[in-house]
Amino acid sequence: MGLLGNAAIVGAAQYKPEKYQTAPQMFHLEQVADLANQALQDAGLGLNELDGLVISGPQFHEASIFVPAMAAEYLGIEVNFAEVVDLGGCTSVGMIWRAAAAIELGLCQAVLCVIPARMAPLAPNEDPAWMAEAMRYGGHSTAFGAPEAEFDIPYGHVGQNSGYAMIAQRYAAKYGYDPVAMAKIAVDQRTNAQYHPDAIFKGKTLTVEEVLASKKVADPLHVLEIVMPVAGGAAVIVTSKEVATRSKNRPAFVTGFGERLSYKSPSYAQEMTVTPLAQAAKQAFTMAGLKPSDMQAAQIYDCYTITVLLSLEDAGFCPKGEGMKFVRDHDLTWQGDFPLNTHGGQLSFGQSASAGGMSQVIEAFHQISGRAEGRQIKDCDNVFVSGTGGVMSEQGALILQGG
Repeated sequence: MGLLGNAAIVGAAQYKPEKYQTAPQMFHLEQVADLANQALQDAGLGLNELDGLVISGPQFHEASIFVPAMAAEYLGIEVNFAEVVDLGGCTSVGMIWRAAAAIELGLCQAVLCVIPARMAPLAPNEDPAWMAEAMRYGGHSTAFGAPEAEFDIPYGHVGQNSGYAMIAQRYAAKYGYDPVAMAKIAVDQRTNAQYHPDAIFKGKTLTVEEVLASKKVADPLHVLEIVMPVAGGAAVIVTSKEVATRSKNRPAFVTGFGERLSYKSPSYAQEMTVTPLAQAAKQAFTMAGLKPSDMQAAQIYDCYTITVLLSLEDAGFCPKGEGMKFVRDHDLTWQGDFPLNTHGGQLSFGQSASAGGMSQVIEAFHQISGRAEGRQIKDCDNVFVSGTGGVMSEQGALILQGG
């Protein structure tokens, strides 16, 4: 059961991460068309070859329903497969395997996976206060009747920071906590960002001491262990093996995937230190017929340093409870013995909403296709990619392999 490895990523595009205040505003349909054009050019394919579309529907500016049909209409294409994915930071990983599955089922030959994440222009009578209202208290489900609104927010459990801090506190109680090791995750990724021309923190190095001296946002998390939200957007083209042979890039075949959703709010987690990635990664490795030690790089979703730590353990790169020792014992830079988030991760490349996780997919593709420029890993054939949505609640894994 599972994928046969007959679908591959062959083209990609992503906007340079920018601060919301200075980034250009574009309608989301404009972004979809622009990113599609760039990704197709990167692949060396034509618009007429697209017959599948996967798009992020939530928070799409020009429509709240019928988003794929409107986007296909705007692009001027007809598709045999259309999907909206709503998995937060796991959206990108979820898009890729759905596109690969549709291709292997024979539904289509080339799928555009796209996430617009720049601000769209507001209408003259549009009140931006609605966005603040929708995200009040930093929550996602604040509507009347939602469990988060009833059981979390009234008791002070608001936003993402408190959830991830609770996970870190729980981890510390069970396994101990080394702030220096946690800071090293951010520092090694910042080192990688110095080799990516588009990273938001390129030119700004970081030390462990600076991380530990930065403002503590939610104990034990420092501000430099948390991503900076930016404007952006990204797209990839997933094609059949036959079409991939016509691409100008070395394909990255999707040979394994896993996906697991366990809860919405951490209040419902059975055990906060064991994440859904454990099942998702196990399925992905089994499907690909590989194991963690076969990977030449790992592109792990990194909204917080604690996310990376738990993902390393649950994906099987080290035993449970030994993540901090693993971090201390390995060089996580692109030149090191365990290349991790070689573009800087979202901690240092920038997190453009749901498109943030696509930066990990694209970096894996660039490494496999030999186009990672100054941060290229030698002989990179197998890469592990993860996605994380909510508060470690929605997780997915991909195994990408060079063709």
